[in-house]
Amino acid sequence: MERGKWNAITDVPGVKVGHVTLDEQREKDYLCTGVTALLPHGGNIFEQKVRAASFVLNGFGKTAGLIQLEELGLLESPIMLTNTFSVSAVLEGTLRHMLEENPAIGDTTSTLNVVVGECNDSYLNSIRLLAVQPTHAIEAIKSATDGPLSQGAVGAGKGMICYGAKGGIGSSSRLVQAEDQPYTVGVLTLTNFGKPEECKINEWLARNGESSQAKVPTLDEPAARPDGSVIIVVATDAPVNERQLKRFAKRAAIGLGRTGTNVHNGSGDIIIAFSNAHPVSHTSNSMMEQSIAFLRDDHPIMNNLFEAVIDSTEEAVYQSLLHAENTTGRRGRIVKRWPFVSEKE
Repeated sequence: MERGKWNAITDVPGVKVGHVTLDEQREKDYLCTGVTALLPHGGNIFEQKVRAASFVLNGFGKTAGLIQLEELGLLESPIMLTNTFSVSAVLEGTLRHMLEENPAIGDTTSTLNVVVGECNDSYLNSIRLLAVQPTHAIEAIKSATDGPLSQGAVGAGKGMICYGAKGGIGSSSRLVQAEDQPYTVGVLTLTNFGKPEECKINEWLARNGESSQAKVPTLDEPAARPDGSVIIVVATDAPVNERQLKRFAKRAAIGLGRTGTNVHNGSGDIIIAFSNAHPVSHTSNSMMEQSIAFLRDDHPIMNNLFEAVIDSTEEAVYQSLLHAENTTGRRGRIVKRWPFVSEKE
């Protein structure tokens, strides 16, 4: 399938991504972590919510905000990503940003549901320092842009490890055409999972015309590395409802599985999917919902969109490896990028 201009989730019109990266020595400790903010559109997200759904493939995670998202099928905040111990700080920062932007929240209207996803970066990051502050979340939101997307060891992905190599932020996109109507599917992953021998990147590279027989890396201190997690965000401008987005989220799990993971016991594998095609206004004077057109489940385009989700998810995992760089963290630990260099580089 054809990729978008940037081959990233920011190919979906309106979607923006911002990062804040912490990378510094602090006496005997080391900060190797950060925050990533994903905005579903460029407007006021609380006033113009987007339809959304989630799917928990393995629930070993500390994500915030999914209960209400599942109940109402709506996303009303940026999707925030960080490390496991920083969920509360990032939630607070996002809340403060949204309160400043929306004086009515908690006063003349309802409260706010902030969505935060996490992975455990404690092998490289001194996670007990709680270095991520609410201001970092605000900075990530305010820095969010569309267009080319920084990937690899940036933002929330700074300290993450994928298949034994340096992981982090990865993204990809696919274009779907039906009846002269173009739609875009984009995926962003925060990868921190898998054993080296599981990874199928060589097979994927071969399918895409690249030659690689790279061997899996040899792990130092394998017992010290947690099983990890992955957060997958699926975005589209296709007019689909929250039920259909749940189906998209489940297909992302197929793309994840293609990369080779066995979804280990301690891995939190969580998927969030949204569509910004038909924003839902926070306030309305009408008792009835407006009639909105959604794609039919039995139209051939739905299978094409499923394929786009699967392909984009698979590639987004690999892009997190291919964009990463050798990274030094706490205790002098070094995690190397995947040992592959394209002949085009």
